Amino acid sequence: MYAFSELLFLGFTLAASLVISLLITVPLTGALVRLRANYNPKALQLDPEGNVHVHTGPVVTGFFGMLRRVYRIEGFAGLYKGFMPTTLATIVMTGFAVIAMDSTRLATHDRIDNIDAGLFGTIASATFAMLVALPASILTYRSIVTPYKLPYFRLIYSMRILLTPTEGRRPWILYLTPGLLATQMFRILYTVIVLRSFRLLLVANNFTPFKFGIYLGVEMISVIITCPLEVMATKLAIQRNHASSEYNSVEQEVEDDAVDAHEYAEYSNQEEDVIGLRHEKDPYLGFVDCFKRIVDEEGWQTLYRAWWVNMIAAIATAVAAAAQYQGKV
Repeated sequence: MYAFSELLFLGFTLAASLVISLLITVPLTGALVRLRANYNPKALQLDPEGNVHVHTGPVVTGFFGMLRRVYRIEGFAGLYKGFMPTTLATIVMTGFAVIAMDSTRLATHDRIDNIDAGLFGTIASATFAMLVALPASILTYRSIVTPYKLPYFRLIYSMRILLTPTEGRRPWILYLTPGLLATQMFRILYTVIVLRSFRLLLVANNFTPFKFGIYLGVEMISVIITCPLEVMATKLAIQRNHASSEYNSVEQEVEDDAVDAHEYAEYSNQEEDVIGLRHEKDPYLGFVDCFKRIVDEEGWQTLYRAWWVNMIAAIATAVAAAAQYQGKV
């Protein structure tokens, strides 16, 4: 248990870290999410009625190009879209991590320290943390990519823009977003079963530079798998569920009573959107469908947008693991 002075110091440290972290990471995260969410098909598409439909999203060259585009079109307000849900999610998830997992670091909807309690225990804790954080992740991603202005302190107004009437009436339907849970579970299973096993085998026992080099290589090669999963998770998280009571969530039937956002929301920019979004009447139907349609419509390169972000994270993870276990030798 923490003494009062320790809790006070920990709270001050976490609060200072939160402010600094958000000021830096929110614009960077926003650019990354928009880059990966941008829908830019490479050929003519058919709309739900079978008619030829030309849909060409903005052509953005990369991460920093997206940063410049956001600032040019929406200014500083656009760079800090998603600030409030990110802040709230970070506070809630950090509190959860401190109380339930005895963590001393900031946690977000994308990262939380897992309990290392054996293979199945680690999978269970990671899955539980993912389920707790998933709604916050969905709302954060949607608040970043929405073309509408979202006020910081009008929660109900913002929720009406970000959620469909079905999602507002039945919030648990967010967990039924086609393919999203499968994508997140694949990422957890790969991280825990594959990467954790290599870490324990090569770094935790009898640490040597040679073993660390192999582990570092495994982490870097794993970007081939982890980056597409993150791109797919981003695209699936922003896909809104329109299922009415007589349809399941996969069929995505648009409600007749849906409120048109144009009637009550203000655009961030009246003339140009930052990114292109897939039509809500033509959703991804699941994990496999999402993968195939991204490759067929946008090209396999789309799955590796901002791959270097995952590469930096992989190297940082390997170095942190080496520092942790080397100190125990």
